[in-house]
Amino acid sequence: MSALHNFLFVVYPYICLSVFLMGSLARFDRDQFTWKSDSSQMLRSRGMKWASNLFHGGILFLFVGHTVGMLTPHAFYSGIISAGTKQMVAIVAGGIAGIACFIGLSMLIWRRHTDPRIRLTSHRTDLAILWILWIQLSLGLLTLPYSLSHSDGSVMLLLSDWAQRIVTLNPDASGLVALDWPYKVHMVLGMTIFLLFPFSRLVHVWSGLASVFYIFRPYQVVRSRRLNLPK
Repeated sequence: MSALHNFLFVVYPYICLSVFLMGSLARFDRDQFTWKSDSSQMLRSRGMKWASNLFHGGILFLFVGHTVGMLTPHAFYSGIISAGTKQMVAIVAGGIAGIACFIGLSMLIWRRHTDPRIRLTSHRTDLAILWILWIQLSLGLLTLPYSLSHSDGSVMLLLSDWAQRIVTLNPDASGLVALDWPYKVHMVLGMTIFLLFPFSRLVHVWSGLASVFYIFRPYQVVRSRRLNLPK
């Protein structure tokens, strides 16, 4: 195992996670006015509905699927579904969500580059993060044929073991040495997205997750000033 491999899959994940968490907290504390999605819908709504829904629906499904799939120990589901069957479900469901997300993201990128009004108001970081996500999605779709060639679920278990060891602070990347290159590039770029997260418009994802607590908020009592007027 080379020093570069060890750095990318043992040390780099913790760098990315640290910057992701601490950077998000620092930006929220110091630059709350920049904590927004910078939506361009107000400038031009044409074509936004399909593009945005395909992208956001697809990427949310992929994020939840990756998180649950990689961080759930095999012992939790081995009695219900085999590793090979789980991998086939992930390939089919993830493939559909990935294609939908890819189409939506491609439409959003085309819109930002071809619409003069939107192009003038787009920051370079906006375009850069969109292209990085587009490359990441392309790499993810590229791994599907490789996953089909490992229908026994062995690679999925290998990746899950690596991710779970990272979370439990017991990293071991020795099993990733023989992994096909699309997986490795996909993983490194995915970690890099977490590294860039606090410095881009992606921080608005935190607000989306926090909006769940809106359901449990206390009622707001509003009293009319007229009730306080003397009779």
